[in-house]
Amino acid sequence: MRGLSSLALAAVTSLTALTGLAGCRGETSRETPIVPIRNMYFQPRYNMQNESEFFEDKRTMRDPVEGTVSRSEEVDSRVAKGRTEDDSSYVAVVPNEMIARHGGMEGLVKRGQDRFNIYCTPCHDKTGAGDGMIIKHGMLKPPSFHQDRLRHAPDGQIFATISNGVRNMPAYAPQIPVDDRWAIVSYVRALQLSQAPIAAETKP
Repeated sequence: MRGLSSLALAAVTSLTALTGLAGCRGETSRETPIVPIRNMYFQPRYNMQNESEFFEDKRTMRDPVEGTVSRSEEVDSRVAKGRTEDDSSYVAVVPNEMIARHGGMEGLVKRGQDRFNIYCTPCHDKTGAGDGMIIKHGMLKPPSFHQDRLRHAPDGQIFATISNGVRNMPAYAPQIPVDDRWAIVSYVRALQLSQAPIAAETKP
C-alpha cells in the first residue's frame, strides 16, 4: 500500500508540475527585462531623410567612407559594365564567370528566360519582336531584337543597354542584379536563334 501511495503521490506531483508549466506557456512577463549592456539594448537610430544633431551638416544619410567596396560589388569591368579591361570596347560574349556561376549555359539561359518574362516582355513581347502589351497601349515601339544590327551587337553592349537604359527604355541596374542582366543577354541570344525566321522578315 505504501508503494502504491508513493506512486500516486509522484503522479499527482508530476501532473501538477506539467499543468504549471503549460500555464506559463505564452505568458508575457510584466517584469523589467534584465539588460546587461543597456546601451546596446536601446540603440539610437535615424530614419532616412531625417535631421541629425550629431553631424555638422545635419544629414543622417551618409556617403560611404572613401575607398569602401561593397561586398556584392563586381570589380571586374567585363562583368560589371560589359566593357573590356582597358575600357576600349564592349566584351564580345558573356563572360565565362557568369556561365560558371549558373552551372553552365543551360542554367544561365533558363534564368534569363525567367527574368526576361518579368522585366522585358511588357515592351519586347516574348519573341523579342517589340510588340509587347505596353506598345499596344500607346508606348513607342522598341527595335526588334531580330534586326541585323542587334543580332551582331556585342553581348556587352546589350548588357550595358539593360544596365543604363537607352532613349525611352529606363536603366534596370537598380532593379536587376548583374548576374540576372547577363542571364537576360544570354536569353536574348537564344531568342534570336530560335526566332530566326522573324529576322529574315525584319528590316534593319
